[in-house]
Amino acid sequence: MPKSREPLSTRRVLQAALALADSGGTDSLSMRHLGRELGVEAMSLYRHVANKEAVLDGIVDLVVDEIDLPGDDGDWKAAMRRRGETAHRVLTRHPWAPALLMSRTNTGPAMLRYIDFTLGVLRGAGFSWRLADYAWNTMDSYVYGFTLRRLNFPIAASDYADTAAAYEYLLAGGRYPHMAELTRQVAEGHHPGDPDITFGLDLILDGLEHLRDREATS
Repeated sequence: MPKSREPLSTRRVLQAALALADSGGTDSLSMRHLGRELGVEAMSLYRHVANKEAVLDGIVDLVVDEIDLPGDDGDWKAAMRRRGETAHRVLTRHPWAPALLMSRTNTGPAMLRYIDFTLGVLRGAGFSWRLADYAWNTMDSYVYGFTLRRLNFPIAASDYADTAAAYEYLLAGGRYPHMAELTRQVAEGHHPGDPDITFGLDLILDGLEHLRDREATS
């Protein structure tokens, strides 16, 4: 049992739940387990959170609150790029969070602030409401997907070259010439393999800029 006798509060309950999710995932998070972590009976928690669903909503919002929203210096692409990079770093610290973000209706204050900020940046850059809505959803889909792939990919970036070299024999014989050449490029250190998140972010941002300009002239 923890030694602290700090009174229970909604924030304290959610912070404890966040720590449990980070250590064991959301499947291991239960009201009984959370009560044990806080040194109270599970029933005591219901004065602060309605149920486990409310706990999940709350800890998702705590994660979103960690995402740094850049200042408004007029450079919308830089702001959106930093937003995406920061979201990726935060979600990597909380590997259970991307799946919850994609599967729940998130309406906590941090999420509402996050979306409102994003819409404000895009509207300020001249995007229509339609394009602004498509833009932030497309960027978030990419960030969540990229993060999930990085979290679950079975090979560390530092091992790409050695892994490519180990599998080159499978591509011998000329049946898969393009795969064989790419694998050789990675194995010999001419190509690093998987890009960082900015590669895809920049592709999306350049495409959004093109769509905005085309819509403005149509």
